[in-house]
Amino acid sequence: MRAMRAVRSKQTSSKPLYTPEQRAIRDSSPWTLVQGLLAPLQFLVFLVSLGLVLRFLLTGEGQAAATVSVVVKTLVLYTIMITGAIWEKVVFGRYLFAEAFFWEDVFSMLVLALHTAYLVALAADGLGVEGRMVLALAAYATYVINATQFILKLRAARLQSALPLRTAEAAL
Repeated sequence: MRAMRAVRSKQTSSKPLYTPEQRAIRDSSPWTLVQGLLAPLQFLVFLVSLGLVLRFLLTGEGQAAATVSVVVKTLVLYTIMITGAIWEKVVFGRYLFAEAFFWEDVFSMLVLALHTAYLVALAADGLGVEGRMVLALAAYATYVINATQFILKLRAARLQSALPLRTAEAAL
């Protein structure tokens, strides 16, 4: 019980993720919808690609499909990163590293670097096929961590926006 109160106290005393003005901009921006559509698409592409990469590594079959899937996953990642930067500019006034999403953006750079390293290795025919697939798995592991960061941030934003409502309901 005490731990729950501490969490609630921290949520109410921590700086809100969005100012009321930023929340209004976020809610009215078409880029919010774009991000909302691209995020699950990227996750679906990730799951399919992960299955194809693991299948190749375990059986040696499906190299071409696994390779194409990693390239597609990387292109979807680039798309969501570019549109996310635009969203961040619209809502927070800067393309990347806005205070509210600073650490998520920092980790996103690692995700981008590993996915890009895969494309470079593919273009240069480096690391061998298995090495590239292992690199893809490393990129995917960082993607999962980064996606978790964003999901937790989204959850925190929802909890913060619900706090005034809960407080008003408690007063009734």
